[in-house]
Amino acid sequence: MATVTLTAENFDEVAQAEGIVLVDFWAEWCGPCKRFAPVFDRSASKHDDIVFAKVDTDAEPELSERFGIRSIPTLMAIRDGMIVFAEPGALPESVLENVIEQVRGLDMEDVRRRAES
Repeated sequence: MATVTLTAENFDEVAQAEGIVLVDFWAEWCGPCKRFAPVFDRSASKHDDIVFAKVDTDAEPELSERFGIRSIPTLMAIRDGMIVFAEPGALPESVLENVIEQVRGLDMEDVRRRAES
C-alpha cells in the first residue's frame, strides 16, 4: 500500500478513523529521514490493514507544532483515534515491526480507561 500524505486539512480525518495509522514526521533535507523512508515503505507493503502516512514538517509546520515534534524523523502510532506511541529517531526495521505488533496487541478498552483516569 502506498503511503498517504497528511496535511492540516486531512490529518484529523485520517487519524480519527478506526484501526492503526503510523505517521512518519520527516523533511526532505533530513539525512536520517531519508534512511528511514525505505524501512517505512517496506513495512507499508507488508501491512495492508494499516494506514502508513507521512507529514512533511517543512510543508506542514502547524502539525509539527501541534504535536510537539522537535526532532525528525518521529514515528507516531495512532490506534482508533488515540496516540499510543510517539518516538523520535530512525527505527531499524525489526524495531518498527515490533512497534506494529505491540500496537496491534493493545487492549484499547484498557488504554481508554487509563487515559480517562
